[in-house]
Amino acid sequence: MRLAIALFLALALAAPLGAQTRRSTVGSDDTPAVSFRPFFVGAAQQLAAKNTFKAVFGQSVQPFWGGGLQVALGGGIYIEIGVSRFKKTGQRAFVNNGQAFPLGIPLTATITPVEVSGGYRFRVSPRVLPYAGAGISRYAYIETSDFADAGENVDATHTGFLVVGGVELRVHRWVGVGVDFQYTHIPGILGSGGVSKELGENDLGGTALRVKVLVGR
Repeated sequence: MRLAIALFLALALAAPLGAQTRRSTVGSDDTPAVSFRPFFVGAAQQLAAKNTFKAVFGQSVQPFWGGGLQVALGGGIYIEIGVSRFKKTGQRAFVNNGQAFPLGIPLTATITPVEVSGGYRFRVSPRVLPYAGAGISRYAYIETSDFADAGENVDATHTGFLVVGGVELRVHRWVGVGVDFQYTHIPGILGSGGVSKELGENDLGGTALRVKVLVGR
């Protein structure tokens, strides 16, 4: 009888302890206080100087590819640095009465944005994290063309700002996929000459739909 009572008491105490351990394991958040997460990013950007890029390249939406590093801090704060690139060959054009006409002379443009931003990740669930942020963006722009005079080619760098918002989906403990919209404003590079001046466009930024693949917790 004493043995049976002792066994009953042991089981009664063990059951709540076991349930507590299981709840702790299932509901625990093992996200580290600081997480370094490299990422790859691809974007389709509607350039703000849409008429200029449509005249030169046939369309105003262009692809950017790049990568960077995100540092996710405790409490949902993140800091991010990224570098991307666009390079494409189109053709020179001239403008008459507000209408652009291609000249058939090759023109190559290269845009290299370097962006530093910070923001906040909202934990809706362990797998769904909306985020929003803002920062600065520095665009390096190079434009070269056949038969161009020395002063017609462009090599300039200017700084502007960006705002971004989207959602990250955790598809694996170590992998997240982010989809967001980013708006960038970069004045000062375009608008001083050529097609962009004739069309009255001076912003090299735009609105981008981006997809990011992040590695890390």
